[in-house]
Amino acid sequence: MTLTTKFLGATAALALTAGALSAEPAVLFDLGGKFDKSFNESAYNGAQRWADETGGSYAEVEIQSDAQREQAIRRFAESGANPIVMAGFAWATALDEVAQDFPDTKFQIIDMVVEQPNVRSIVFAEEQGSYLVGMLAAMASESNTVGFIGGMDIPLIRNFACGYAQGVKAVNADATVIANMTGTTPAAWNDPVKGSELTQAQIAQGADVVYAAAGGTGVGVLQTAADEDILSIGVDANQNYLHPGKVLTSMLKRVDNAVYDAMKAGTDLEPGFNVMDLSNGGVGYAVDEFNESLITAEMTAALEEAQAKIVSGEISVHNYNSDESCPAYDF
Repeated sequence: MTLTTKFLGATAALALTAGALSAEPAVLFDLGGKFDKSFNESAYNGAQRWADETGGSYAEVEIQSDAQREQAIRRFAESGANPIVMAGFAWATALDEVAQDFPDTKFQIIDMVVEQPNVRSIVFAEEQGSYLVGMLAAMASESNTVGFIGGMDIPLIRNFACGYAQGVKAVNADATVIANMTGTTPAAWNDPVKGSELTQAQIAQGADVVYAAAGGTGVGVLQTAADEDILSIGVDANQNYLHPGKVLTSMLKRVDNAVYDAMKAGTDLEPGFNVMDLSNGGVGYAVDEFNESLITAEMTAALEEAQAKIVSGEISVHNYNSDESCPAYDF
């Protein structure tokens, strides 16, 4: 069972619906909503898995604007929630302020580093998982042109694109990669119409596989790809089921595991910096009954070999965040 918090009006104070939380955990979703079929929903799935397995309850909130972030964290901390888990880099500034005021509360943030003694920071090697699905895109493409559609144009999403382009080029050095970002504001995470328009534009340029790393916007990408009879690649959560036989794979970013592990640890959550990558199952790609007909034995063998080489260090996938450059794509 969850305790849901609600905002009254556009900028009104956060109201808790059921009093103090008695050290129960809390999950704060990013803009786009917890049922975005992507990043937020993966966080929700992790929290719900913990609740189903333990019979425990947790608090949650879906904010409507950036202005509500600090207030949301602070009210949960004041009510006794512990640990408090935030899904998304945009919580970082507010968390840095609030964490100092509640030294006995444990916090976890996903996709950003906050250097406070009571904060656990989780980052993912998105470039590694994106490299693998880029390989798949190149192997599946018949036009030798593939696309990438990102959400908000930030280094985090460029890292997805950079890893993807590296994987594509590893299979086919002559392939063309087309990349577009949806926008430069948080609205870019929840604009499926724009995602559809960008997909149409990439199809017009010859793309026959399109990878979406755009939150709720990606729903429009996957839908349009299916309607236009090309392949798409989902992100974060396993999105293969959305369009069976039309989603080549999904790049899994195990936000669900990060949330589940934090809630399982409870008040014993260990602060610090943590990287989730191929070596510890933090990223990967999805094969199930909805896409298995699209993945050949040769594809699987190639990806397994590449994954082993990435883990061993024989293949080094460039991380865009290291120096804001990409050897396989000129942004």
